[in-house]
Amino acid sequence: MKLDIYLNYAGNCEQAFRFYERHLGGKITTVMAHGENPGQSNVPADWNKAILHARIEIGKTVLMGADIPGAEPMRSAYLTLTLDSAEEAERLYALLSDGGQIFMKMEETFFASRFAMLRDKFGTSWMLLHERQATEHPSG
Repeated sequence: MKLDIYLNYAGNCEQAFRFYERHLGGKITTVMAHGENPGQSNVPADWNKAILHARIEIGKTVLMGADIPGAEPMRSAYLTLTLDSAEEAERLYALLSDGGQIFMKMEETFFASRFAMLRDKFGTSWMLLHERQATEHPSG
């Protein structure tokens, strides 16, 4: 069994996936616009270029998405990036929070050397985590 993630966007799916490909090291493997679907002859002209289905691989995870009229940003679910270094956590925090909304600023916690919660400018909610090593203790 395998569990993948599917997100709905309100018209910026391709922008989001291109951003994640460029900055998170992902690889887009599928992008299909609504206008490319041979079974949909009644697609409104302004939705022809909107994404019907997209797929990106980020690490070992598959993220899929589409543009759906009236889609709302994620509210109670987060994509969690577990990062290899505090520096990478800080870099991605700056990148993903730019133009977005911070729920918990990047900081050291009892369980992580770096942890943050935010929603990016595309409406995707993220947790960023650099786990504390067994020998590390919180400062202070």
